[in-house]
Amino acid sequence: MSTHYDVIVIGSGLGGLAAATTLQRGGRRTLLLERHSVPGGAATSFVRGRFEFEVSLHQLGGMGGHGPLKAVLDELDVTRRLEWLEDRDLCRTFVPGEVDVRLPHDWTGLADVLDGLSPGNRPQIVRFLEIVRETGLWQLTARVNLHRIPEQLEWLKTLPDVRRYALRTFREVLDEFFTDERLKLVLSSYWSYNGQLPHRIAFVDMARLLTLYVETRPYQVVGGGQALSSALVESFEEAGGELRLNTNVVQILTHGGSAVGVRLENGDTVGAKLVVSNAPSTTTYTRLLDDPGVVPAYVLQGLRARRPGASASCLFLGVDASPKELGFTAATTFLSASLDEQSVLRGAYSLTEPCPFLIVTCYDVQPTGFAPKGCTQVVLSAIQYAEPWESLAPEDYAAAKASYAESQLDLAETLVPGLRDAIEEAELATPLTFKRYTNQPGGAIYGFDQDITDSWLFHDEDLKQNVPGLLLTSNWTTAGGYNSNLVTASRRCQGLLAMGQ
Repeated sequence: MSTHYDVIVIGSGLGGLAAATTLQRGGRRTLLLERHSVPGGAATSFVRGRFEFEVSLHQLGGMGGHGPLKAVLDELDVTRRLEWLEDRDLCRTFVPGEVDVRLPHDWTGLADVLDGLSPGNRPQIVRFLEIVRETGLWQLTARVNLHRIPEQLEWLKTLPDVRRYALRTFREVLDEFFTDERLKLVLSSYWSYNGQLPHRIAFVDMARLLTLYVETRPYQVVGGGQALSSALVESFEEAGGELRLNTNVVQILTHGGSAVGVRLENGDTVGAKLVVSNAPSTTTYTRLLDDPGVVPAYVLQGLRARRPGASASCLFLGVDASPKELGFTAATTFLSASLDEQSVLRGAYSLTEPCPFLIVTCYDVQPTGFAPKGCTQVVLSAIQYAEPWESLAPEDYAAAKASYAESQLDLAETLVPGLRDAIEEAELATPLTFKRYTNQPGGAIYGFDQDITDSWLFHDEDLKQNVPGLLLTSNWTTAGGYNSNLVTASRRCQGLLAMGQ
């Protein structure tokens, strides 16, 4: 080995950045290797014309009060480096001619809005939200106390509602409490932050999302995901960490069944006591390890049974009009074409169905620093899988992009009439775009397809060191999203430090 470190981290996505910063600040000499020219993975931005576009960050949960993400970023000396903006509401949920509500970030206010939408259901609404909160708080606490699982299981014994509902689908529980489809849709507003529709997501996972945002409130970051990535890098380097950009790792080296270092694309080898991979678990175990035989057979067998999760088709719009002129009052709007959940599922696998659902994000209701004065950055995000895009002939790709972007705009204009007329810049990223730039199978934005059969509760092997000397930290080993990725990676590395590793 040409050089030796305590730790080598492969990849500077948020999981890699959190791991590297935690370990370096914990006294471990850490080398962070990134194949791109900028750190951050999907937590980044790009420029078109006068506009800088946020790639992936919609809302950050966990930053208010004693939120888990704020605790981690405080410990990593990151919070003070950034300017934070609290969203005025959770979100707006809109279905043309059916639903138009703004959801507040407190449980009583939320119950009031839901009662106003569907009068006569308040007792069921209050009871349902109580179960959501109890289940969500248990899951959030359990995930940051993975080193104390016996205690979490003892607590679970005292929570009969959690045990009763946690592993049913969110849709099943909604159907038990309500008949009004509008109410069910609004309560499911945050499904897209996991990539699983209500009939596919476990109640415990949906409860975690809603509880996270109500309890700790949604936040924006001035400068977006790239500012967050850069702040983590600053903290890492100030603590003595070494970051190498444009450096591709082609192999994880093993000796005697343990990871001992990496081989770079230029042929150099670098040794370490611990290798942390921010790459997907499938990539790490089957393509990067020089000897996949060191991975336990049951782990590889489990991976073969799992599917890459959802990706997205994101239309980035630079709009020559202010948020007020466009009619935006909420930073995040969940826009559905109808109350039909199955149409959203069909649309996730189709390029011919009209776009049925969008996350409409306006980054200038409270300006986050991207758009020129008097202008607005808007991103229209449709949850989609890679398959329909991968099936296209190369010569048909550009036309398919243009057609799908028009379908997205058709739906968006039910919320923002005349949006097309004010567009100055437009760029569509498809699942193939995310696949190319992030190197994720299927362009998956949340890791594995974590439906009711594949909840994190069934996969404790994701959180183990299945190969001595190798730790995995990415969306593929946690619930997905900024909060889970950052918190889980940092807490796991803190656990290693506590054990003297």
